[in-house]
Amino acid sequence: MVSRKDEIIEQLKENGCRITKQRKLLIDIILKDDCASCKEIYYKASKQDKRIGVATVYRMINALEEIGAISRQNLYKIECGEGCCNDGGCEIILEDDTICRLSKEKLDQIIREGIRQYGYLSTGKKVSKIIYHCR
Repeated sequence: MVSRKDEIIEQLKENGCRITKQRKLLIDIILKDDCASCKEIYYKASKQDKRIGVATVYRMINALEEIGAISRQNLYKIECGEGCCNDGGCEIILEDDTICRLSKEKLDQIIREGIRQYGYLSTGKKVSKIIYHCR
């Protein structure tokens, strides 16, 4: 299964971008953290690699924006990939590459039933909210 990081690296390569250790580090930071500015990304990256420059961060942000992986409106958060549906649902890919698309409502139903079956809910309690975090 291809990760979001691998997808982004492949898109950058197709766009003519050379993939360096520093660029991979920047992708990791943006995927892992919600960063509000290039300075914040630079600060986090320079803690891990003292040789990384501010210009590298700005060039990487521009390259990611060019391929549509980030949006400045999104405050440098990597946007959801193919497995993240607009309705809050998801795609589940099976080992034979079969794709199961679940709406948010169906996913909620499956989660509620699963936590009930595994004993996370006491008798009479109901799930009031399920919060999904898309990464």
